[in-house]
Amino acid sequence: MLRVIDPKGMQVSDMLAYAADDSREVISAGRTFDYEETIRLTAGNRLWSNRSNVMLDIVEDSVGRHDFLLTPCSEATFRHFYPELPVHRGCFGNLAEALSEYGIEADDIPVAFNIFMNVPVDGESGKLQVLPPTSKAGDFIRLRAEMDLIIGLTACSAPASNGGSFKPIHYIIEN
Repeated sequence: MLRVIDPKGMQVSDMLAYAADDSREVISAGRTFDYEETIRLTAGNRLWSNRSNVMLDIVEDSVGRHDFLLTPCSEATFRHFYPELPVHRGCFGNLAEALSEYGIEADDIPVAFNIFMNVPVDGESGKLQVLPPTSKAGDFIRLRAEMDLIIGLTACSAPASNGGSFKPIHYIIEN
């Protein structure tokens, strides 16, 4: 069990999952949306791999608002959306560095499951918005692994994703 906690509120965490025995099997937004028949993932939903296997079950969720549409922020993200701010590697760079010790390369990073990220989709136009998270201090999501996994987890540094402030993300691995 993995519990991801927002200790101060309004902070997004990007999460990736890879099968521990073959990192080419990776969390998949497309398979998850297809099999779960929703883009609003919360308790009772599962996160699927590119090979159509369940990787994680969402067993508890105090927020109920997460994103699985947007890619981890990167240097290119900051140049595109925040040209007035200093460019930095963002979640993509942090995940790439952390996962490299497992033989996972930057090109192997898919769309992340963006925990607590608030991305409403307009029903008519399909236009996306990135709004501040609705999570409050102490909110959490608990996920049960359905296979041995390599997990990458970050605290997002994109200003729109976090209401312009940046705070830590905590996690606990439970039995």
